[in-house]
This record gives sequence, C-alpha cells and structure tokens, in this order.
Amino acid sequence: MNYSQTTNFLFNSFPSYQNVGAGAYKEGLQNITEMCRRLDNPQRNYFTIHVAGTNGKGSTSHILASVLQQAGYCVGLFTSPHLVDFRERIRVNGVPISEREVVSFVKEHKEEMVALGLSFFEMTTALAFHHFSESDVEVAIIETGLGGRLDSTNIIKPILSIITNIGLEHTALLGSTIGEIAFEKAGIIKPEVPVVVGESAPESNEVFDRTAAERGSMLVYADREWEVVESEPSGDYIRYHIQRPRDGRTQNLDLDLMGSYQRKNILTVRTAISILRHHTPLNISTRALVEGVRCVASSTGLMGRWQKLGDSPRVYCDTGHNAHGLSEVVAQIRAQEYRKLYMVIGMVSDKDFDAVIPLMPKEAYYIFTEASVARSLAAESLAEKFRREGFEGEVAEDVHTAYRRAIELAESEDFVFVGGSTFVVADLLSE
Repeated sequence: MNYSQTTNFLFNSFPSYQNVGAGAYKEGLQNITEMCRRLDNPQRNYFTIHVAGTNGKGSTSHILASVLQQAGYCVGLFTSPHLVDFRERIRVNGVPISEREVVSFVKEHKEEMVALGLSFFEMTTALAFHHFSESDVEVAIIETGLGGRLDSTNIIKPILSIITNIGLEHTALLGSTIGEIAFEKAGIIKPEVPVVVGESAPESNEVFDRTAAERGSMLVYADREWEVVESEPSGDYIRYHIQRPRDGRTQNLDLDLMGSYQRKNILTVRTAISILRHHTPLNISTRALVEGVRCVASSTGLMGRWQKLGDSPRVYCDTGHNAHGLSEVVAQIRAQEYRKLYMVIGMVSDKDFDAVIPLMPKEAYYIFTEASVARSLAAESLAEKFRREGFEGEVAEDVHTAYRRAIELAESEDFVFVGGSTFVVADLLSE
C-alpha cells in the first residue's frame, strides 16, 4: 500500500472519533497496553509530559515543545486531531512523521492491530510512541485525546502532568458536571509526579486537591503562581508582561500565537517550566523559554489558533468549538474593529447547542456550512437552529463555498471569521 491507501485503510478500518463520535471511544487501557508490550514498550525510552484539559491543551503542548526544542532537546509532539494531513499528529522537532514510516508501521503491524481490535486513536498512539523511540527523542509532549483516566495515552509515566482547565465537554462520556469531568482529567495524575493545573475553579479544585494528595503529587495552580499584568501587540507577537505575586518577579514574553485566550496558556507554560527546572532532570534556560515562546508556529507547525488568513477584509479562523473555547473566541472577535461581521460556521451534530448558540454574536451575518466528516451537522439543520434564536444568514453546501461567499459579501473594512468546529478549519486549510 502507498501512503494514501494506508491512511484510507486506517480511517476505514479503525473506529475514529472524528468520524463516528462516541462510538469510537473505548474504555480501558488493555488494548494499548498489549500493543505497546508487543512493540517492547517504546513509551518508556524517553521522558514524557502529559497534557489534558478541556481547552488550550494543543496550544500548551506546542508552546512547551518549542521551548524544549530551543533548550536543545530532541522533542516528540503527539497531538490530535490533524487539520490537513494525518502526519501532523506525530512530529519530532516540528517535522511530521514521514509517509514512508506510516506505511512501514502499518504494513508490519496491521494484522495484530486488527486482531486486538484497536481504535483509530489507539493505533495512532502506538505509532507515535514507536516513532519517538526510533527517532531517539529525549522528551515527548503527549496530549490526551479524550478525557484522561481511560485515554489511550495514559499508560505513560510522565515527569510532569498538566491539566489546562475544565469545562463541560463530551458529557455523554466524561460526566455531566465539572466535578465528574475533573475526575476523568485527574486520572493522568500519577503517584509522586508533579501536576500543573492551568485554571483554578472551586468545583474542579476539590477533585484535583484530593487526587494529588492521595497520590503524593505536588500540585501547582498556574493562575496562582503567575498573572498577566498587561498584554499588547508587538509586531507579529503579543507581548505578555507577567508577574509572580508571591515575590513580585516580572518577566516579558513575546508569543507568536495571537489569540487573546493564549494569556491563560502562557501562564500554564511558564509555571510548567519552573516545575521542569526544579523537579525534573531537564535543563531549560531563560533564553530557551524566551526564544521558544517567540517561534511556536514556525518550530512546531501549529495551525488554526486565531490564524490570520487575509487583510482586506481581515479574515481569521480558529478551532475553538465547545462553549468554553467559543466564549474566548467570541471575546476576541468582539475586540476587533470592523464595519460588518461575517461568520462562516459549521458544527458537529453532538454539540451542546443550548450552551453554544447564546454565545455567538447576533449582529453578525452567518454563512452556515458543514465540514466533510460524518459527524458534521447538515448546514440547513444548523441554520434552522440559529434562525429559531433570531440569527440571520444563509446556507452553503461546503466550507470552501461558504468561505468564498463570505469573501464575496465582505468589503475591505469588514471582518470574516471561520470556525465553530475543528473540522471546518481543517477543510478550509486543506485547499
């Protein structure tokens, strides 16, 4: 099989959450444990940092990877989903796994993966762990796929665990309350392994405090360690002036990821760096921190986070897709100056529309669309949900048609946003 045939096999043979939603979710770690045993447990051959959370885990993982690359380490990065190419999920020092390596791994292990009944994500996790070992990675940033406790990545023993925040997401699988979801995310906290929580909140703090205490793990809340005093545009960066309340120490960090919601992720990363410096074998200089934060997109290949696509009219896309994430994105949109706002929006069918729709700017003109994955809600159905709440707009059959229509309607002083779903952004960037 060539690369195209191999990826088609993977998507068609193994259940993928991207395509079938909850049906692809498998509780338990038996399958991935057995697969990795057959691969001689490659995940034990390098240091790992485990990252979970409702929002921000992708950005946080990429920022950390960039900093560690600047510190001189060979760094693996495992994230999901991909936007344009499956290989984006697995990178070493920013370079995606090669097509040849994907084909070779699947050819060699196809029969046993099928026999074990691996899910798509379990297969991808095994491939990532193996690739990092074969590439002599020294430290790997591993992002959970869904939840934490029963996520396929949770067979690692990391040197640091990070939980960015907790919001209501995937409630059918993870629980219907913040406390229940926090319990699932807290599953990545390992005995005597330090953990950083990005955003504190009473209902989730109770769960994290209890779990960390039971497992003898040092727990640090990033928003208590550092705070953003001021942030301001500085060329192609956002300059963050941060301060440590306990001693007044200040630091300036220029970040090349432009979304204002990154102010939370920058505090999580800054706190994580302190823990890595003082409680793990890693050696990370201030220079590596500063330079790594400045070049995240170029050194890791991150896309789709408040990504600028045009100037006249101004066009941005963002992968924020749940209520917690979309509230941040909408706040960023409202901070812009424009004559008229156009929103190209698509969503998956299992979205919590009662939570999401009230967040969206009602003054905008919407082009409702659907991404090219099975989970997408039909554009007309999405439009009807919004129209019932008084929103104005029209329907386009696919993302590219919707985008072209928005550009056709918009004038130079207008603003166009594309998002609502990771898969909408993926379709847009795939052209």
